[in-house]
Amino acid sequence: MSATTIAVLGATGVYGRHLLPRLVARGHRVRALVRTPATAAAAAACGAEVHAADVFDAPALRAALAGADVAVNLATSLPAPGRTTGDFAANDRLRREGTPVWVGACRDAGVPRILQQSIAMVNAAGAEWADERTVYVPHTDDAASRAIAAALAMEDVVHASGLDWSVLRGGLFYGPGTGFDDDWFVRARAGKLRLPGDGADWVSLVHIADMAEATVAALDRWPSHATLIVADDRPVQWRELLGYVAAAAAASPPVPGGTFGLPSFRVRNRFARATLGWRPMYSDHRAGLAR
Repeated sequence: MSATTIAVLGATGVYGRHLLPRLVARGHRVRALVRTPATAAAAAACGAEVHAADVFDAPALRAALAGADVAVNLATSLPAPGRTTGDFAANDRLRREGTPVWVGACRDAGVPRILQQSIAMVNAAGAEWADERTVYVPHTDDAASRAIAAALAMEDVVHASGLDWSVLRGGLFYGPGTGFDDDWFVRARAGKLRLPGDGADWVSLVHIADMAEATVAALDRWPSHATLIVADDRPVQWRELLGYVAAAAAASPPVPGGTFGLPSFRVRNRFARATLGWRPMYSDHRAGLAR
């Protein structure tokens, strides 16, 4: 893709903070759409224009989106990693109710292309390998199942937008700014690291830098009307992952008995690799957790 105007909603989140400098460095004109411009110093510092806009404020979105060639939705509302409680319902509402406002604003502003962040957990299949065609079957009405249902509802709105769309389903983020691995190491050193259940469940990770690079590749190549899983090459069971963290922290191995926060998911990234010409720099947790 030649130099374009790319509007990014949720630009001050960790994903946006890794994505914006990469887009600016490639010569794109980047607009950071944020609720509070005063918090967008990093976006402005890397050369992005800062516009005030909220996912529930259609007029502000239309004004900020006017003239953009592509709009990217990274907006989330999630509690910080490591909290035992959190308002995940706010994120579900953002996906279910905010996405239609966002899509409508893009359409009204004449933006021809939209790229939507989603989650690879929508393809969760326990210990079985899964890809973009795998359908998650919820077993209980828990927070994770509700989050997955909200993500699928969000994708449905994008599919029905009438615009040229792409969806990137990311694995579990880790890396600088995400808070996940920092929380794991803090807990390990304090002797409080716990496995979800017995640790046999699977998780597909993606380093936040790899997620940002895959997004740049998607904007460059533009896989029209395509949904792609962006994850590392080697899913891992929690007992191996957190056991590695404990060993790296010179701490005692994690013990079983922690709560389940995520479904077990073990996804393939083959379609993204083939379609985007992308591959993760951090092929697994051992490379990405080096410190």
